[in-house]
Amino acid sequence: MGRVIVMNGITLDGVMQAPGRPDEDTRDGFPYGGWAVPYADDTAVAKMGERMGEDRAFLFGRRTYEQLLTSWNERGGPFKDALNNAQKYVASSNPDAKLEWPNSTLLHGDVPAAVAELKQSAPTNLVIMGSGVLIASLMGAELIDEYLLSISPLVLGTGRRLFPAGIRQPLQLMESVTTKTGVVIAVYEPAPAAAPHAHATQGNPADR
Repeated sequence: MGRVIVMNGITLDGVMQAPGRPDEDTRDGFPYGGWAVPYADDTAVAKMGERMGEDRAFLFGRRTYEQLLTSWNERGGPFKDALNNAQKYVASSNPDAKLEWPNSTLLHGDVPAAVAELKQSAPTNLVIMGSGVLIASLMGAELIDEYLLSISPLVLGTGRRLFPAGIRQPLQLMESVTTKTGVVIAVYEPAPAAAPHAHATQGNPADR
């Protein structure tokens, strides 16, 4: 049985929108694209690499899938082959969505139910990057097993957040490390079942 692992960079106020490039995601007029770049270092890359090893597949919303794969195939680097060669499951509200990259499978309809089935049948972990609305829908269905968050020492005050309004999820800290640039890399898991369940507002899980 696989585990669903969220792996994202966020600010202290929880913003996850456009960490890598100015033009990555300008929805709602977001002006701070690329905010995470000054905080990148080898510790963060190594921690990501632990989750990018052999024992994983990727789970994306369609927007994240298109932007992430396009970006890494254009720039090359250590994650290009990892992304192209890995199995990728892509949630989309469009049943006719075209998936341009190899080893890609469309998830349409009841996405949380499809992910629950994948968890039971897949021998590998399912790693989610980006894909904020997809994450919220899976939180509501209690399907996420781990959050690996790179928390930058920055408050933006605006932008799309990893945990939007309507989300309540008790978490327990499993491990943490602080990088030379002040980023706290923290691994959380949902608190034991006796804690209150997560509640999520409804959204299109195919969106980021």
